[in-house]
Amino acid sequence: MKQKIFTLLIISAVGLLSCRKTKVEPDIKQYDQAQIMNYISVHGITGMKRDKTNGDTTGMYYQIINPGDSVDQGKPLPPMDYPDNIAFVFTLRSFDGKYAQVDTITNHYQGYLGHVTLSKLPIGLQLAIRNNLRYRGASMRLLIPSHLAYGVNGYGSGSITNTNNRIAGNQCLDYYVHVIGNTSTDNQATYDDQVIRNYMAANTLTGYTKTASGLYYKVLTPGTGTVPITATSTNTAYYTGLLLNGNTFDSQTTNIYTFSVTSSTGNFVAGVTEGLENYATAGTKISLLIPSHLAYAEVANNSIPPNSCLNFTWTILTVTP
Repeated sequence: MKQKIFTLLIISAVGLLSCRKTKVEPDIKQYDQAQIMNYISVHGITGMKRDKTNGDTTGMYYQIINPGDSVDQGKPLPPMDYPDNIAFVFTLRSFDGKYAQVDTITNHYQGYLGHVTLSKLPIGLQLAIRNNLRYRGASMRLLIPSHLAYGVNGYGSGSITNTNNRIAGNQCLDYYVHVIGNTSTDNQATYDDQVIRNYMAANTLTGYTKTASGLYYKVLTPGTGTVPITATSTNTAYYTGLLLNGNTFDSQTTNIYTFSVTSSTGNFVAGVTEGLENYATAGTKISLLIPSHLAYAEVANNSIPPNSCLNFTWTILTVTP
């Protein structure tokens, strides 16, 4: 009997030992670190620095592309902090390549730096802008470990096999971010003008005239009317409004649109009012490339993101004093 009990104890001990792990599994930070090192190697990325803010705790890697403006007109500027209202554009790719958002027209944030995560953006992005990018007008590339991105649950809906529908769980992210400045050399108006000029170059648009306000216009078909469009005139037209990524946010091309350009009522953005009052009569077809400060500025408007430049085409049918 004693021998049977002893034998049973030996078998139990062997069973317990066989269940013991023979290796230490990596935690999520170690896993993320391995993923980032492999991503840097595979893609031949150089110039990355490891974020060592507060004692090397984040695991993020970054590269400053443009340091921004720490001085404006000889006066030092403070670095960005959480109570500051900022605007930035970004592109985003997951390490597995199944999620990529590279449209900086829609990938555009306006708000408090401390509220970045409220717009469903990663905490790592918020931390890196404050701790590493630091100044307005600056740009950087940023590799965010999954534990500072969307964690084990990922982001989005649907299957991860469908491109751009979902970021899979435990995915590290590759960001490019540019914070729009507020200095004499890099401010919203400067940024808008560069965006419009890039847009014209990319789409081979020529023949536009820039006004003192920053509006670009081109008369596609000269008008035949002599009555000017004013704040008190009644006008009819067709029109189309596009974002600079080609998305239509508003249009009236089949039914005649009756309007007045009384800017005080808020019916029209300033860029449309300026363009139609100064360069259009009955019969005119005109293209207007409008910087954001002559559009909706920092305010999102339905499908129009904040700080968006706009592309309007108007065909004026009638103008009645």
